[in-house]
Amino acid sequence: MSRLGRTVLAAGIAVVTATFAATVAPSGPAEATPPTAAVALGDSFISGEGAGAYSPVVNIDGEASTFPGWSAPNSNAYFCHRSANASLHRADLPGITARFNLACSGGQPYDIANASATRTSGRQVTAQLDQLRAVAQTHDIDLVLVGLGSNNSSFTFGSVAEKCANRFIADAWTGWWEFWAYLWGKVEQEPCSNNDLATAAELAAATAETTAAVRQILSTLAEVDADGQHRVVLQDYTNPLPEEYDPAYWTEDNRDDTRDKFRDLGAERYAAGCPAHRASLPAGHYLSQGLGTLVSDVHTAVADEFPGADVVLLNVQRAFDGARLCETADSPQNALATPVRLMDGPTGVFVTSLSGLDKLDIRRIANACVTNFQTCQESWHPNAAGHLALGHCLTGAAATSARAVSCVRSASGAITVS
Repeated sequence: MSRLGRTVLAAGIAVVTATFAATVAPSGPAEATPPTAAVALGDSFISGEGAGAYSPVVNIDGEASTFPGWSAPNSNAYFCHRSANASLHRADLPGITARFNLACSGGQPYDIANASATRTSGRQVTAQLDQLRAVAQTHDIDLVLVGLGSNNSSFTFGSVAEKCANRFIADAWTGWWEFWAYLWGKVEQEPCSNNDLATAAELAAATAETTAAVRQILSTLAEVDADGQHRVVLQDYTNPLPEEYDPAYWTEDNRDDTRDKFRDLGAERYAAGCPAHRASLPAGHYLSQGLGTLVSDVHTAVADEFPGADVVLLNVQRAFDGARLCETADSPQNALATPVRLMDGPTGVFVTSLSGLDKLDIRRIANACVTNFQTCQESWHPNAAGHLALGHCLTGAAATSARAVSCVRSASGAITVS
């Protein structure tokens, strides 16, 4: 039963039993009711990556990590990028007193019950469940937003995005003879295919990992939430790129992306935020749909295993309809995702245009992302406006009586949850 329903029922019972309760109630002060809390767990699509306004993060040593500079190790806790603009903070959640964002950009299912610092490429933070237990000591947890699966032991969203963008940029600036000679190294120039991003076996393995992590979340909540009443919202993922680009991004200087070298088109798509082959778009949607199936399968599994748990599946795959990068001719303006943006080294200044740069400049800038991944990790994540839209999605999921809902953006920009 929902908190609202329990309140109504309790009020009716109270009318009947008030006199008896007054007679038998023990003397002494009543125990204070802890404040209510909403908590976010998971990865970058939950932490607020891409939305700016990042908060200090307590690291594994119990110290608050503030911005350490762009050349600091990517393992620094601050690069969890917990944003004040994250969807948890933008949702309308009546009755919630406090909100705790415990998610971490790059987070994997492993990080739920284990310190991220103990795995390869992890960040210097404790297990998210340990952080959850700390919140439960002072607050009554009523809502938990969970986003997991896009990063796992088989593949990560960041590596997928980097692969497709780098292939496009290499193809745009480097001729086949230069590529094979020496200038671009081993970066391929072909569009991404389904298996380049995630095979069926990898998605199956990721589903098993994510199911185990969500099982640990539900078991821990059953232990630490004093009144045992809480809703868990499992959110899936939305693709930052459309199924097809606006025709304005198909050709430039009479060249499309199926020929050898197309620098003007490469620069145009980079400036618009979508440096990827048109032929890579179906693979990207194959992956996002696969992640949607992953989260849906996790929901089915835990709903069967925990029949009394209040777990809602939130499908957000259409939450950015009409406002994806390069879906309209004015991209990246009015898009709900952050464009791909690189730094020319850890300077703190993003490169917004590749126009006029030669292949060696491009290679240097692309390599800066590999060396200091934090300089480009915001790319292709929801921006502040995107997280506001996802906040509307969470508002609907928190209030629904259904076990699964879809969040859809209409042509007018209105968000509906049903």
